[in-house]
Amino acid sequence: MASRAAARGPRHQQGTTEHEGFLRYAGFRWLKLSLVLSVTALITYMLVDIRPRPNGGSWYGYTLGTIGLLLILWLTMLGIRKRAMTSGRWSLKAWTSAHVYLGLSLIVIATLHTGFQLGWNVHTLAYALMMVVILSGIWGVSAYATIPSALSNNRQSMTEGQMLESIRAVDRQLHDAAQPLDAQLSRVVLGSLEQDPFGGGLWVRLTGHDRRCATQRAYRTVRKISADQSDGRDPAIKRVDELLDRKQAALGQMRRHLRLKALLELWLYIHVPVTFILIAALTAHVVSVFFYW
Repeated sequence: MASRAAARGPRHQQGTTEHEGFLRYAGFRWLKLSLVLSVTALITYMLVDIRPRPNGGSWYGYTLGTIGLLLILWLTMLGIRKRAMTSGRWSLKAWTSAHVYLGLSLIVIATLHTGFQLGWNVHTLAYALMMVVILSGIWGVSAYATIPSALSNNRQSMTEGQMLESIRAVDRQLHDAAQPLDAQLSRVVLGSLEQDPFGGGLWVRLTGHDRRCATQRAYRTVRKISADQSDGRDPAIKRVDELLDRKQAALGQMRRHLRLKALLELWLYIHVPVTFILIAALTAHVVSVFFYW
């Protein structure tokens, strides 16, 4: 029994490791290292005596600046690292964990590097860009921690293609059901069939609401006519009303899906371009310090 349990042990531990999130990687190894680095920089900052006051041009400022610059350059290599699928100490999960926690340590290192002296210059620009990159990264980590489960719950075991097909199936039924209606109402209902579930622009994608929704317009029109019928609902109107209600529900599911996907990806459209701008600003910062200061 003992030998059988021992044989299962490593495999069980390996399976546990494989399902361990990058934030908890190796028992928060990179969080601990980042805390040590940040606390060491903070204690050193309080102990050293820089005259007339701490600044980026002192020996201590140069030291922190060099550490910060090397960290930033190393952190930008994650995009290249993602193209290689390996395991072990420098697996993608380990690299991502280090990327997150060492990136957060830059808040302390870079701030102490400035000596809290900020102004309207390229040096402060580089610092501000770095903070934008870090904050967008925090947004990305939060998104990946919460949105995938919301996506799964909204899909209800359906793929994006299946959700689209459910809308198209209702559209086909609406096309037939709208034929007995009068010409004006039929045009309103049939106009909803031309609606693109993926259309509406960025704002509609991010909010999940379209004020110009043709389906919503048709639904309200049919509902108003149905409510005005005091002698009972016309069977044709009732059928169209039910189908429009189903289409609204299907459209709502699709829009929530697209909204969650957009929120999951949007932070990258800030994080990645600003990182390249940051590298350019850091280059200008270093050149100006060593050649013009």
